[in-house]
Amino acid sequence: MLAIVNTPEGAAPVELREVPEPQPAPNEAVVEVRAFSLNRGELRLFQIRPESWRPGQDISGVVVRSAAEGSGPKAGARVVALTDSAGWAQRAAVPAHRMAVLPDNVCFEDAAALPVAGLTALRALRHGAPLLGKRVLITGAAGGVGHLATQLAARSGARVTAVVGSPERARHLRGADEIVEGINRAQGLFALILESAGGPSLAAAIAHIEAKGTIVVFGNSSGEPTPISFRDFAEHPNSRMQSFSYFTSEAEERFAPDLALLASLVADGSLKPQLVERSWRDIAQIGPQLRDRKIPGKAVFRID
Repeated sequence: MLAIVNTPEGAAPVELREVPEPQPAPNEAVVEVRAFSLNRGELRLFQIRPESWRPGQDISGVVVRSAAEGSGPKAGARVVALTDSAGWAQRAAVPAHRMAVLPDNVCFEDAAALPVAGLTALRALRHGAPLLGKRVLITGAAGGVGHLATQLAARSGARVTAVVGSPERARHLRGADEIVEGINRAQGLFALILESAGGPSLAAAIAHIEAKGTIVVFGNSSGEPTPISFRDFAEHPNSRMQSFSYFTSEAEERFAPDLALLASLVADGSLKPQLVERSWRDIAQIGPQLRDRKIPGKAVFRID
């Protein structure tokens, strides 16, 4: 079968190659992959992983062989799934507890945008629950996580301020009560801040958090450090900073229910991923555009 493999010394960072068929563990199903998405954070992995390493976490497709132990979706089911790696292939082995059956009206492309970005958005927002009536600030709101988090927060009753880098990147945002260019243009204090830029943006987030509020830090896209002093919190008593990693943020058995929840929200129109869709043969060309923030939302690839 064909799969995307890492080629750090090649003309392109990845390429399509013939690889062996997946050999599933007893708790794994084999999925015929129809679409997958590329996360901006995965671009760095192409540089640090060895030759022939196989990337890929976000996938959607059809179960062609259910887990031998009997758990999870059965053969023929349309699913969204999260893998540790090796998902960008014609077929992939996936733990049964990390997939959910798709509603009939959810397409493979929308589903493929959900696992990493959707789980990050959903689970990060839970640190501020309940959100009804609360002010929420989301940095990087035009990106894959931010775009979904803005919609999820709005659906939960929050008043959302979305921080973007330019007016162009704000055009497709849904659910924001206010859109600002740069966190320094945000007004007032917030009960919950989702922060992914780091550097000066994180420092500004501290200045905008209300007493007992929470800043959830799930990225550092700027690559810059943030000097922090206890005095920074003097006017924001008992607020806290929460580090976040979506893989370990909740128990393993929560993956399937959370993926199913995200898929159901897409099905009822509450959640709409913003996509740029391409053939998987174009991934080497699309990666740099995602890195340079020329793509709003998610880059999704169809396996043709």
